[in-house]
Amino acid sequence: MLDETEIHPLFEGAPTTTEFKKLRKRIVRQVREAIEQYGMIERRSDGAQPKWLVCLSGGKDSYTLLAVLYELKWRGLLPVDLLACNLDQGQPGFPATVLPEFLDRMGVPHRIEYQDTYSIVMDKVPAGRTFCALCSRLRRGNLYRIAREEGCSAVVLGHHRDDILETFFMNLFHGGRLATMPPKLVNEEGDLFLYRPLAHVAEVDCEKFAQAMRYPIIPCDLCGSQDGLQRQQVKQILDGWEKNSPGRRQVMFRSLMNARPSHLLDPKLFDFAGLTLGQDRSAGDV
Repeated sequence: MLDETEIHPLFEGAPTTTEFKKLRKRIVRQVREAIEQYGMIERRSDGAQPKWLVCLSGGKDSYTLLAVLYELKWRGLLPVDLLACNLDQGQPGFPATVLPEFLDRMGVPHRIEYQDTYSIVMDKVPAGRTFCALCSRLRRGNLYRIAREEGCSAVVLGHHRDDILETFFMNLFHGGRLATMPPKLVNEEGDLFLYRPLAHVAEVDCEKFAQAMRYPIIPCDLCGSQDGLQRQQVKQILDGWEKNSPGRRQVMFRSLMNARPSHLLDPKLFDFAGLTLGQDRSAGDV
């Protein structure tokens, strides 16, 4: 066990209250569980340590992600090299010095990349339409390129439990499919992993953590603030359910980890046509 006084700079000045200690412990435990459960630490044949590109937007979620990964690495529980990366997309008024100054002060290896995707989005997206899809696609392509240039095996994103749940309902309501953002996947080219270690962490915990640590939060003024976004509508629905029945979000999230193909309707996932009488039904019926 390391001396509690030996901490990474990302945790310097952390509150000493019991409430914060419980919050920090909970987030670290949930991230560690997700990393182990979904096999995010690659075992390389050459014995070298994997390297992750940790995407840092400057929002509460990405700060929480970075801090917790360094907490695990500091404790010897994450045998991975970490490179923080911010993609400056050329948004007017973006405080370009905030993240590099913060990362320098924290002693965190990083790369700041400038790519004016903002102008592309503004040019291509018709007035009144949302920017999210194109903006995300351009951002992801640049991050994959940077990961390859830096010799990283994975791109690591700060999507949390609520992001995953909201995406599930967006696909359900608007996409006509049962799908969400998985904690781990391989990109289309097949050469990079994409990880979401905050998959089990609630958004409210990320917010409490980042605020308590007084990290320099940078708001997203391009897509997140647009009125009428489908994600915001879904978020309001989930907020209402949670208010009327506290804990509902976590119950719904657990259902994503407890799928029963035989009790859905997709014949590509389960051989309904091949069912015969007398088969072993030890799994039980609902």
